[in-house]
Amino acid sequence: MYDKAERPVGLRFLSEHKREAVEKTSSSWKNLETYRYDKYHPMEEIYQWMNQISEKYKDVVTQHFLGMTYENQSMNYLKISQSSNNSKKMVWMDCGIHAREWIAPAFCQWFVKEILQNYRENPRISRFLRNLDFYVLPVLNIDGYIYTWTTNRNWRKSRSSHNNGTCFGTDLNRNFNISWCSVGASRNCQDLTFCGTGPVSEPETRAVASFIENKKEDILCFFTMHSYGQLILTPYGYTKNKSSNHEELIQVGEKAANALKAKHGTNYKVGSSADILYATSGSSRDWARDIGIPFSYTFELRDTGEHGFVLPDDQIQPTCEETMEAVLSVLDDVYNKYWSSNSAGKVTSTTAGLTLLTLFFTLRALVA
Repeated sequence: MYDKAERPVGLRFLSEHKREAVEKTSSSWKNLETYRYDKYHPMEEIYQWMNQISEKYKDVVTQHFLGMTYENQSMNYLKISQSSNNSKKMVWMDCGIHAREWIAPAFCQWFVKEILQNYRENPRISRFLRNLDFYVLPVLNIDGYIYTWTTNRNWRKSRSSHNNGTCFGTDLNRNFNISWCSVGASRNCQDLTFCGTGPVSEPETRAVASFIENKKEDILCFFTMHSYGQLILTPYGYTKNKSSNHEELIQVGEKAANALKAKHGTNYKVGSSADILYATSGSSRDWARDIGIPFSYTFELRDTGEHGFVLPDDQIQPTCEETMEAVLSVLDDVYNKYWSSNSAGKVTSTTAGLTLLTLFFTLRALVA
């Protein structure tokens, strides 16, 4: 199977290098009411969207600084959190670690929009927010993403300079500290899968890794959104060995794939990267699982190669709709594992306590 860096992406891709074609994809907007979630947006508009979304929904959304990119762009994430007396756990989602995979940041925005528009009335989403906080990084590889809008639509890596400026960029999804550069990655800075000068050598991966490492005890689920291939990938990529909860991850993933297919009939395969895609080392998904985050998934969104990285605008909405179903399915299983049984336990304990209390007073009355 083709490496994602080498897969054919169709004839449409050739014209997309031109900045004029890219600019036509952008949509002008002034406020959230006119923001188009079925269009791709340049980074400047995503920054504006983040500001406005955190202002409009300030009772549940806050924007936070994560770090600076190589070219001094601010990495900001959104925290979606509803006040609760419960002890909260976390869900992490990042999009756009590979610059040309535009459908991923589009989904991150769609996900935020769906949660915020529905959490009050939708009991499924509202129960999530009672126990879970969502942390969403809409674009991880900001420098590379900007470069795909201004210069080269097919750019994949970051924009760090190497070998005295003779080559640029690191594949950020080969730069995490998990079996770094052992397989499916290159030490040649010219290559698309260049793993960097060392584990977590890039400011973008350092920012994410530092944050996740500090919060790992509370993070139950780690989503990293990519394209293309229509896959739900579990750990691992660097070895054929399975994670300790591999069967559970597959079962949850298969259920998510079924939920996704039910929406628009799109087929997704589920499995470890080493089994159904190709070998990779230094991926964020594998790293997240190995530091103890139980549910760690890479989603490879539409399509399977007809359009590839240059997925047309008219596929944004159906792709996001079906992916939303899959993510909610995973969250259902996470919720049921960590809270439904606890709730049942609490109810059982309370009921037992009341029964004993009633029995005590009954016996006391009989004795009296």
